[in-house]
Amino acid sequence: MIALSVKDLQALLGGQVLQGATNFSVKQALHYTQLDSVKRYALIFLRKSESVDWKRLEQHTPLLIVSDKAEEELRKAPASITVLQVKNMHGAFWQFVDYYRTLFTIPVVALTGTCGKTTTKEMLRHILLGDWQVQATVSSINEPRQSLNYLTMVDKQTKAAIFELGLGNLGNIKHQCLIYKPTIGIITNIGVHHLDGCKSLEGYIQAKAEIVEGIAQNGTLIMNADDANSKKISLAAFKGKVMTFSVKQNADFKASNVRYGEGGMRFTLNKGKERYDCFVPGYGEHQVYNALAALAATTEMGFPLRKAIAKLRTFKNMERHLQFSKGLAGSTIIDDTWTNNPTSIEAALKVLAAVGKDKKRIVILGDIKRLGSYERQYHREIGSLLAKQPVDTLITIGQRAKDIALQAKADGITADVHSFADVKGVMALLQKIVTKNSLILIKGPMSSRSMIDFANELKGDLK
Repeated sequence: MIALSVKDLQALLGGQVLQGATNFSVKQALHYTQLDSVKRYALIFLRKSESVDWKRLEQHTPLLIVSDKAEEELRKAPASITVLQVKNMHGAFWQFVDYYRTLFTIPVVALTGTCGKTTTKEMLRHILLGDWQVQATVSSINEPRQSLNYLTMVDKQTKAAIFELGLGNLGNIKHQCLIYKPTIGIITNIGVHHLDGCKSLEGYIQAKAEIVEGIAQNGTLIMNADDANSKKISLAAFKGKVMTFSVKQNADFKASNVRYGEGGMRFTLNKGKERYDCFVPGYGEHQVYNALAALAATTEMGFPLRKAIAKLRTFKNMERHLQFSKGLAGSTIIDDTWTNNPTSIEAALKVLAAVGKDKKRIVILGDIKRLGSYERQYHREIGSLLAKQPVDTLITIGQRAKDIALQAKADGITADVHSFADVKGVMALLQKIVTKNSLILIKGPMSSRSMIDFANELKGDLK
């Protein structure tokens, strides 16, 4: 964080210093709800409605509390805690955020999408690191409440910032963009997810579209030209630059001659009249889309394209993202337990079909969550999709996933189909049917600890 003195913060936010020292600078800013992450010299925003543990805060002094609580309550703070009382907490928070964001003029990338955003973010980070100082969101920890902390991690040495945007409800992306004020926005794709919070696919698309109005004036929007739902977003009011990436049609960054190679995907990048041979670790056409988005963004940030392509070759694919390893009875395990939604299932099945020729293909699917009232519909659609796939055994785990099995049977799937309420009993079945020639795709929601552990169990048995 760029250090800010207490005196300067008082001048910025107004209000009254009720007690404590003012001769220090804060080096961290966060909400009181993030107290587990607090360090000394922190600025903590404490809302009127929040109960406060003053003794716990005292362990991290010196620190500055900014709050709109009543003076009587704030006077209970230990003398070692500096307290700045403001009239309007909402106004003080946004005044701080807007001021802090003006302290740096660097490329700020914000990413959203149903699938691929974490991988694309990590590709961007990988390409830039070593040459540029980069601040980025950690893994897929992208909830709106984390945004303040991520923003204030940017300091004077930072040359680029890359922020993944989390979405659970309408307004989430808008809120994050108001904090980050991205100069570059990326929409990887829009499938089906979070329908419980957004109520419908149309509402979900609308929520994703919030990134368009969140991009800074004269900024750049990078979009997937092949994605049908992304095309439903109106760009009529967008005054910035639009860049596209594609595998199927003309675009600013177009991939052709896409093919599977050892350990990843090979393709030719067509950028205008220029042609580049590219390789990205990780299997699947979706990985090519991720690479195209990353290359488009780094080019727009001013990073040399040839160097970006070379660094992309050394990218390490993320764990539990179609991660290949040896496992039970010498079989090959494809662990894709990072997330589970219709878009990512379709992508995983394409990879299974491409690499599974002459293999015994086994698919293990868990519940698809966050679908709201559309839960049964989309589980059934996955069942219909599976009925058309070259699969030898289908195993579903969970009450919701049982609808996948029922629909696959109704549509005439030729595979053996088994449904389990939980992971109990699945290993016993696999031990009977798995051979060295088996290819096992396991896919479940990241919230299912049992499926993640089961995938690790499959990978851990190397006999």
